[in-house]
Amino acid sequence: MGEKVEAEVQGLDDRREYRRKLRECLVVLERMLAGESFDRPRNMMGLEIELNLVGADGMPRMRNAQVLERIASKDFQTELAMFNLEVNIAPHRMAGRVLDRLAEELRTSLAYADRKAGEVDSEVVMIGILPTLSQDDLVSANLSDVDRYTLLNDQIVAARGEDFQLEIDGVESLSCTSSSIAPEAACTSVQLHLQVTPERFPEVWNSAQALAAAQIAIGANSPFLFGRELWRESRPPLFQQSTDTRPEELRTQGVRPRTWFGERWIDSAYDLFEENVRYFPPLLPICDEEDPRSVLESGGTPRLGELVLHNGTVYRWNRPVYDVADGRAHLRVENRVLPAGPTVADVVANTAFYYGAIRALAEDARHLWSRLPFEAAAANFEAACRFGVEAEFDWPRRGRHGGTVRIPAVRLIEEELLPLASAGLDAWGVEPADRDLYLGIIEERCRRRVNGASWQAATYHRARESGLDRPAALAAMTRRYAELMRLGEPVHTWPVEVPAPVLPRS
Repeated sequence: MGEKVEAEVQGLDDRREYRRKLRECLVVLERMLAGESFDRPRNMMGLEIELNLVGADGMPRMRNAQVLERIASKDFQTELAMFNLEVNIAPHRMAGRVLDRLAEELRTSLAYADRKAGEVDSEVVMIGILPTLSQDDLVSANLSDVDRYTLLNDQIVAARGEDFQLEIDGVESLSCTSSSIAPEAACTSVQLHLQVTPERFPEVWNSAQALAAAQIAIGANSPFLFGRELWRESRPPLFQQSTDTRPEELRTQGVRPRTWFGERWIDSAYDLFEENVRYFPPLLPICDEEDPRSVLESGGTPRLGELVLHNGTVYRWNRPVYDVADGRAHLRVENRVLPAGPTVADVVANTAFYYGAIRALAEDARHLWSRLPFEAAAANFEAACRFGVEAEFDWPRRGRHGGTVRIPAVRLIEEELLPLASAGLDAWGVEPADRDLYLGIIEERCRRRVNGASWQAATYHRARESGLDRPAALAAMTRRYAELMRLGEPVHTWPVEVPAPVLPRS
C-alpha cells in the first residue's frame, strides 16, 4: 500500500494546489525522460509478499500489531487489515544463484515471522485469499491503525458516496455490500519489481501486460471468498470492486475504474503516469514542499512526491514506479499480478518464469504487442482469472500468416513461454541448475493441470463429500493447506485428501 501518510486533507484549496503540483511533476518527469536523469541499468529485481495471520483452526487472527512488535524488523510491515503482514526481500541482481538465494531468504524470513506469530497464538499463511474469511472479518474496525489506510478509506468512501457492491459470478455467485474498502484486504499478493531504463520501459511493460494472463493461469490461488467458490483467481474482480470510486451512473458512462488492466500498449513510461493524472481524481491530495522544477534545474533529482503518491492510488496490475535511491532517479515495473503462495518453491518458480519470459519477450525483435491486440491481452487476463489452468487464450499465430489462434493456456506455456523463459534466464546469467529446477515446477503444473486454486477446490469438494458442511470444509482445507505450505513441496505434488477435523474457533 506504499508509504505511511501522516496528514489530513484540509479543504478544496488543497485539491487545486495538489492538481497543479501533479501537472508540474508531469512536466518535470517528461523533461527527465528526454534527458539523462535516470540511473544506469543494474539488472536489479525485488520482491514483496503479503501474508495472512491465522489461528490453529485456520480462521483469521487480527494480531498484526502484536506480531510486528515481536518481529521488530524493517523487512516486515503492516498491511491494510489487522490479519495482514508484508515481507520485503532486499533487491538482488538477476544473475548466478539469485533464485536459490531468494528461496533461502524467503524461507528464513517466513520461518522467523511464523515463530513470532506463534507467540500470540497465530501462524503465517501465504495464500491469495484466505478461504475462511467472513464478511464480519472485513470491516473498517479491522483496518490496521495507520493514518494512510484510514485516510484512503475515508476518501474512497466519500468519492463513491454509497456502499461498495461486490458482485462476482463464478462457479458460485457472490452478491453483497461493504461500507468500507476493507474487502480489499482479502487480496494478498506477490509483487515483483524490475528496474529498467526509460528506453527499455515500454518494451518491458508491454511484455508484462501480455504475459499477465499466463502468470495467472499457472499461478492462480484465490478460488474462495466469503465461503463461495468464485473465479480461480478472484483477487482482480474483488480488488476492482472494493476500490471502485464510481457509482452506477459513472460506470454506465464508461468512467475507468481505479483498478484496471489498462486499454492500450505504450510508447513511453510517461504514457502511464500521464493517464493516471488525466483520468483519476486525487484521493490523497497532500502536497510536498519540494519545487520539482527548481530541483531539476539546479542539478538535483526531484522526488516528485505528489506524482508518486497519486500513482500509488491507481491500481494497475503492472504499475509504473518512479523512485529515487542514492540521489539517482530510476524507473521500475511493479508486477502485481500473482497471488501469494502456495509455497516458497512455488513463489520462486513463478518469479523465475516471470523474469525469464519478460527478458525474452522484451528483447524479441518481433514485438509480441505488435501482433496481439490489446483487447485480446485483456480478455486473456480475464479468462485466466475465471478458469485458471483450464483457460484458453487468443495468441499470435506462429509464422508469417498473422492473426491470432485460440490455444489452451497450458499448451501455450509449455510449448512457447517456458522455452522463452529459459532463454531469458540464460540472458540474465542465472545458474542453469536453478533455472531448470524452478521452471521445471511450472512445467509440472502445466503437465498435471494443477495450481493452488485447483488444489484448494479439489480438496474442499473432497471434504464436502466426506460429510463436512461448508464452513467446516473450508476451515479443514485451509488448515491442511497451511501444513503442506510449511512442508514446502510444490503444490503440484500435494495430495488431494479429506483434511483432518479442526477445532472450532475459541
